[in-house]
Amino acid sequence: MKFLMISNNPEIAAFAAENGVDRIFVDLEIDGKVERQGHLTTWISPHKKRDVRIIREAIGDKHLLTRINPISEHSKTEIDAVIDNGTDSIMLPMFKSVDEVKKFVDLVDGRVATIPLIETASALAAIDSISDLEISELFFGLNDLHLDLGLNFLFEPIAQRLLDDACKILISKNLPFGIGGLARVGEGMIPAEKLLCEHARLGSTGAILSRTFHRMAESVPEIQQNMDFAAEVQLLRDKFKMAQSLNKAQLDASLHDIQISVSEILRKSNAS
Repeated sequence: MKFLMISNNPEIAAFAAENGVDRIFVDLEIDGKVERQGHLTTWISPHKKRDVRIIREAIGDKHLLTRINPISEHSKTEIDAVIDNGTDSIMLPMFKSVDEVKKFVDLVDGRVATIPLIETASALAAIDSISDLEISELFFGLNDLHLDLGLNFLFEPIAQRLLDDACKILISKNLPFGIGGLARVGEGMIPAEKLLCEHARLGSTGAILSRTFHRMAESVPEIQQNMDFAAEVQLLRDKFKMAQSLNKAQLDASLHDIQISVSEILRKSNAS
């Protein structure tokens, strides 16, 4: 399981990279994000292109991922800039067509790894064709995906098994993929250990550590004051290994627990 963490703070990025995080994630996406998610409590990134170089220098040879903006007339300039600044992989958000992903792949031109982010209904429907392109891996972004699907809660796509067919296609093509974010073990509206069972059931091998994982800390001392960071990352990794050892009946039972929890969350939301 690869754990990703979003940060443009060089000290935090270096600390995370040395304490179990596999990829540091600079997030340049801003186009259209306020309009889509402004009514939610989700985070809108303030990261800038210069942060790619800053984080590259901070984390040495550790993996640096950069999420760019959706495809536009500015994409070539943005892609060239983040590659020049040292990113190892680029994530493309909010596309709706195979042609957009093809343009993205063509613009990157094999210089770094390419990761399309599935977060629209049309992208999910086109997963078979998208996965035939020369891409490195994929990621499912649940924040925007659940909105585009007309759902009301982040984890409804999982509870409704809307990712199952797409994940089977990716597994059949040996294309790695990740799904959404995780809080600490024992925490979150859907506990991380339950979500890790879904990662195991679906075949996912990647997840983003959520802001709540480190309590939105703004410095390394703040992180160290409120948690044993490396131990919490390792605990997630251990829980994932345990989930991988479960049989189909056990994983299906875990999914049923998630479905019950999601139904209860939606019931309370509708009643309020």
